[in-house]
Amino acid sequence: VQLQASGGGLVQAGGSLRLSCVASRTILSFYVMDWFRQAPGKERDLVATITSVGNTNYADSVKGRFTISRDIDKNTVYLQMNSLKPEDTAVYFCRSRDLRGTYWGQGTQVTVSS
Repeated sequence: VQLQASGGGLVQAGGSLRLSCVASRTILSFYVMDWFRQAPGKERDLVATITSVGNTNYADSVKGRFTISRDIDKNTVYLQMNSLKPEDTAVYFCRSRDLRGTYWGQGTQVTVSS
């Protein structure tokens, strides 16, 4: 399984970005897909989750600002990030899980300037 993340960049505080994670097979084959982020010197933290039936969950720090969604036909999961803050600066990773294992995409850098 390959996951290709993209969409990161440099944005001013208050701005928006949309991250994409394209899977090499149908995303319905995964029971969950997630977005994580890792800031320099910090642990990798869970940001948002979407299950195979479309249920979503968010870290408290991003609730109301970030939205995880999916396009099944495109094998893609998105993370819409609004009202970005400097503390959102991190490398963002997508992850998927199925009964056989856990798969990570490469990271995409998000930098929010104040």
